Amino acid sequence: MIIILIQASGLMPEALRQIVGRFQKAKTSRQKYELLLAYAKRLPPFPDSQRTEENLVRGCASRVWLATELRDGKVYIQGDADAQLVKGLVAVLVEGLSGSAPEEILGVSLEFVREMGLNFSLSPSRSNGLVSMFSLLQQRALAFQESGASDAAVSVVS
Repeated sequence: MIIILIQASGLMPEALRQIVGRFQKAKTSRQKYELLLAYAKRLPPFPDSQRTEENLVRGCASRVWLATELRDGKVYIQGDADAQLVKGLVAVLVEGLSGSAPEEILGVSLEFVREMGLNFSLSPSRSNGLVSMFSLLQQRALAFQESGASDAAVSVVS
């Protein structure tokens, strides 16, 4: 079962706001796909040690891994996928949300996908996968927030 934690506030970290702006400038679906592929190429290498069942995202047609860590009150995200367009979606989430406080991640609404214009460009399976990835990141942010840990490096696996 997927639990989606969406806040109505729709606030987003500045990095995600900039990404949304780049996608808004891309007017055609082709331009948006090319931008996703460019983000996929920018995604840092994902350590093999993090390719675990715990980091595998359920609900994605492709194989997607997301690893999270809390350091100094900020959530740091690493990710990878075995399909390039999906890898681009992972990169958007990693680049847009990594380094944010758990509260910031919890305050982001999936509305950003519509603002980017991806809601019409993605296949239903990719859209569902993006929702699954985002939901997992929000679940982990909530777990970090509830743990109250802020100084040490802490990993949460749901």
